[in-house]
Amino acid sequence: MKTLVAYFSATNTTKRVAEELSAKLGCDLYEIKPIRPYTDADLNWMDKASRSSVEMKDKSSRPEIVKGDVDLAGYDRILIGYPVWWYTAPTIINTFLEAYDFSGKEIVIWATSGGSGLGKAKDDLSKSTTATVKNGKILNTSAQLEQFVKEFI
Repeated sequence: MKTLVAYFSATNTTKRVAEELSAKLGCDLYEIKPIRPYTDADLNWMDKASRSSVEMKDKSSRPEIVKGDVDLAGYDRILIGYPVWWYTAPTIINTFLEAYDFSGKEIVIWATSGGSGLGKAKDDLSKSTTATVKNGKILNTSAQLEQFVKEFI
């Protein structure tokens, strides 16, 4: 089964984990990039007017991404990683899922988090794709990454 590690990272925390996961699995790596990168002010979750707060309050929000730079045809499984925002995946992940054809693919989600779990991300993301979406794990430590590899790969 050919696997792709795709990730969104606003502060490079998730990026580092994605790189480690990709290296450990010997699979390709793809960054989900916003057209307009997030600034520190955008990520201020305590400011109700910050970009991330506004996006997460509006579940129909779809931040624009750089598109057309990945061909998913050769992959059976996509491991999608992201930082947990408001107990779910950032809406940019929905943008990614809606921008490409994931028919017949398996998606396993994983995340980095300052304290919460995957929450309702699986349900939220399943609405944006025809692929099978499975819960993975929070991957904040090397031990969690090792366990994820054993359980899901």
